[in-house]
Amino acid sequence: MPSLDIVSEVDSAEILNATNNAARELTTRFDFRGVDATITVTNDVVTLKAEADFQCQQLLDIFATQLVNRKIDPTVMEYDKEALHSGKTFSLNVSFKQGIAADVSKKMIKIIKEKKLKVQAQVQGDEVRVTGKKRDELQTVMALVREADLGQPFQFKNFRD
Repeated sequence: MPSLDIVSEVDSAEILNATNNAARELTTRFDFRGVDATITVTNDVVTLKAEADFQCQQLLDIFATQLVNRKIDPTVMEYDKEALHSGKTFSLNVSFKQGIAADVSKKMIKIIKEKKLKVQAQVQGDEVRVTGKKRDELQTVMALVREADLGQPFQFKNFRD
């Protein structure tokens, strides 16, 4: 019986690569010349530090561009709207959505069931497993999930016959 797993995960190596590329771009930017600004990563949490709040937002844009270049959807980033001010610097911590939350997986299963396809969808931890009798139905489910606006990107793994 064909099946597939719908997951939402971000590769730590790609986060590190995007951070390094953004830090390299930061050294060549004219608007950051003479400004104390850094981009660092620790345990999949990226810290953006600058002298002003708007500079933190610019760092966030640079980092998001590098994520797109590494084929990571920027909607996986979770951060505060305002940078945290301490002393002379503003800092912004960016974390990443890993796994599918329970409410999002329920919405996803509801969308799949509304289409009345001959598939079964079930939650398994932080992923959703979909099984059906035909590959075409599973591919239809993949298209449905891609079209649905659920607030995060999804990957499809273990597509088996």
